[in-house]
Amino acid sequence: MNEAAFLARLRAMPLHSGAHGLTDDTATIVGLTVTTDTLVEGVHFLASDPPQDVAWKVVATNLSDLAAKGAHVEGILLNYPLRDAAWDAAFLDGLANVLAALACPLIGGDTVTLPAGAPRVLTVTAFGRDAAAAPRSGARAGDGLWVTGTIGDAGAGLAIARAGTGDALLLARYRRPAPRLAEGRALAPLVHAMMDVSDGLLIDAERMAAVSGLAVTIDLGAVPLARGVTDALFAATAGDDYELLFAASPDFAPPVAATRVGTFAAGAGLTLTQDNRLIELPERLGYQHGLR
Repeated sequence: MNEAAFLARLRAMPLHSGAHGLTDDTATIVGLTVTTDTLVEGVHFLASDPPQDVAWKVVATNLSDLAAKGAHVEGILLNYPLRDAAWDAAFLDGLANVLAALACPLIGGDTVTLPAGAPRVLTVTAFGRDAAAAPRSGARAGDGLWVTGTIGDAGAGLAIARAGTGDALLLARYRRPAPRLAEGRALAPLVHAMMDVSDGLLIDAERMAAVSGLAVTIDLGAVPLARGVTDALFAATAGDDYELLFAASPDFAPPVAATRVGTFAAGAGLTLTQDNRLIELPERLGYQHGLR
């Protein structure tokens, strides 16, 4: 069973009114925006990644969902698997660093013990307040599709981590993503829909279009790429960027650095173009849990 089929089953169950039909990355409970994410060793991070960086990533990826709602950070819960004393101590050093850097207090959490050799599974639940963004389902026909920052950096950084050599800035983009909290707060009152790019630009744009009941066309030639990243299709499907993806009116002038990469229209599905010609969709638009 893949992620989409699993979610479809969940949506048929009794849902909290703040669950937003399980169509968004966050829920709303008594005025708080709540999100949770899990990182699994060997899936979301490499066993060779420094534990300080893993601590950064598990917090930052959760705060990225709050950024997409224009929320202010209230704090996090951490569920942590104890396994190796030296690794655990280095993780705590990194945790202290990221909590201070992102002004994110620790609320509580849980610890468990892992058997020797078992992959680490880390879960953070983040809480935000004063969210102002519309859900990802709010895109309108005629809206432009915009993205902050550059795309494909983390995919290139992962390749560098595996190879053990390469551009340090790209490696940092994979290991230490920067949640766009300030950008999210600036954009939230102005845009029609917003989410972060976690699984890949193409698959996340398709998700926004689908839940909004629209079609979306993306111009690969417009996708903003970092220095050293040249393959736009790789960049648009790699994931782990944690940039903000948003829909806004055709004449929108963003108050933050962002690039228009596409357009929403009546209909359904995703269309790719480049140099005014149609591009065949790749077999995979991005990362999907349950697919190998």
